[in-house]
Amino acid sequence: MSGSEVRWMPTVLRSGPYRFYFHSHETTEPPHVHIDRDDQTAKFWLAPAALASSIGFAPRELRTIQLLVIQHRLMLLEAWNGYFGA
Repeated sequence: MSGSEVRWMPTVLRSGPYRFYFHSHETTEPPHVHIDRDDQTAKFWLAPAALASSIGFAPRELRTIQLLVIQHRLMLLEAWNGYFGA
């Protein structure tokens, strides 16, 4: 990943093998977070915490990720609001 890609996808949390981040150009969508591990990716809405999309993750792992989203939801929402100025 190049330096310019990192600026457009700020990491807001790392938990185990997971990277939680925003796409900085997605300002018209409700608050959400992207989660990557290796070549798998998922997107979760934050209010309420719900799966929006997934590529490559097994259902069991998605439940684990959803629990992480729920556990860190307030911090993720604060980071969203701070980053996007809501």
